[in-house]
Amino acid sequence: MISPTRTSSGVTAVPSLNLTTRDAASLKVDALVVGSVSTDSGATLADGHGLPAAAAAHLAAVLTDLEAKAKVGETVRVVAVPDVAATAVVVTGLGAGAEVDTVALRSAAGAALRSVAKKATVAVALPAEDEAALAAVADGAYAGVYGFDATSTKVSPGAKKATAKKAATTGPRITVVSSLGQGKAVKGAVERAAVIGSARDFARDLVNTPPNLLTPQLFVDRVKAAVAASSGKVTVTVLDEKALAKGGFGGIVGVGQGSANPPRIVTMTYSPSGSRAKKGGVAFVGKGITFDSGGLCIKPSASMLTMKSDMAGAAAVAASVIAAAELGGPVPVTGYLCLAENMPSGTAQRPGDVVTMRNGTTVEIIDTDAEGRMVLGDGICLAGESKPDVIVDIATLTGAQMVALGARVAGVMANDDDFRSTVVSAGAAEGEDSWAMPLPRELRAGLDSVVADLAHKADRWGGMLTAGLFLQEFVAEGIKWAHVDIAGPSFNEKGADGAIPKGGTGYGVATLVNLVENHTA
Repeated sequence: MISPTRTSSGVTAVPSLNLTTRDAASLKVDALVVGSVSTDSGATLADGHGLPAAAAAHLAAVLTDLEAKAKVGETVRVVAVPDVAATAVVVTGLGAGAEVDTVALRSAAGAALRSVAKKATVAVALPAEDEAALAAVADGAYAGVYGFDATSTKVSPGAKKATAKKAATTGPRITVVSSLGQGKAVKGAVERAAVIGSARDFARDLVNTPPNLLTPQLFVDRVKAAVAASSGKVTVTVLDEKALAKGGFGGIVGVGQGSANPPRIVTMTYSPSGSRAKKGGVAFVGKGITFDSGGLCIKPSASMLTMKSDMAGAAAVAASVIAAAELGGPVPVTGYLCLAENMPSGTAQRPGDVVTMRNGTTVEIIDTDAEGRMVLGDGICLAGESKPDVIVDIATLTGAQMVALGARVAGVMANDDDFRSTVVSAGAAEGEDSWAMPLPRELRAGLDSVVADLAHKADRWGGMLTAGLFLQEFVAEGIKWAHVDIAGPSFNEKGADGAIPKGGTGYGVATLVNLVENHTA
């Protein structure tokens, strides 16, 4: 699992996940989590709690008295429950009984654990009828504990110093109660949830880190530290600004040339023994704009407040490569982190400039605030040179994605319909919603230029789709490719909701890991 790598003196809450088949009522924990479902008369305990009759009757009376509705995300904490060893019982809403699925279980577990995140021991006894449901419970429970406090001044320096060495054990010990036994597959589901949860929290930490503490080079340092603390199966190489210029990476060099913090491309490689990939396995390319001011086409000030999150794609790629290695993924995985800071200055790129990309394509710059596609274009070219079976790029690319699909659903475009469906299905299996989007041929004309091979932006209509069409120009022939626009789901500006925290969400980590695990050449 990924160890905490924050650069300040803050303490990372890192939970642990364990499995038991013991009677939930006998577990001596600080909190026991059970579920409730909604009925015409209000909330009632969900099946599978395993509590004694006296305990169930007491909780039912409390739910009735409080007029609980069992909505997903609703939590009720009850102390001194008869015949229960736990100090308190948390009843978390699962919604209508007929609608309890992995989505509800994940969200309910997240909400419950958030309400007791500071407790030392928590047991979770939610209804899980199969391994997928149990995995959703474990995943939601792990995700619900997350909290970012790396730069907080609310903890005294002495307390921070005293607890820093315990950073890896400060989260609760979470015990998932299983009615499915403790067979290999059941244990594997919970262990996988812990690995992905740790990786997702690493991505969340990166996204939440203030931009002055996460320049391109500092991003590199954080990734190297995480890799060093992991399984030892991932290798890292870095192209600095000189190597990028020499290598013809005009897209990312142009984006980064206005900043005092030069760009980087990081390559992370995992090569398992006995790989079943027939050719080159899987390649992931992540947009890593560590801060996006818009460049000379500067953003309004209010629009910059969340632009520290413009590297969420690269964060997801970094975390997923490490997680895939930790889980012993069956195929080779290479991650490309395209890191740059987009700033205005006397050396900044101008609208009207023409740059030459890694594959020799010349591109006319239209809007310096559409920089993500330029760094990704170079990254996709580099990924294609190793001839992988598939390439997936993931990026906070367009505001048009949020206009079309909102803040929770990513847009997926691809050069192959079946592969696009594979990516969407992988996300659905992991609780990361996405929607298949087209790449209409008629919109391609909007990228024509009279001074270069390609204009890097078309007009406003179909902006998410024309960005995808631009990226498609850099995919090597014969390689299946998908583009995942996560502008909305990568960052939650509102309050925490279920398993989703405020701030960086870590969206995409689980989807990418799923693609590795289920990849066929």
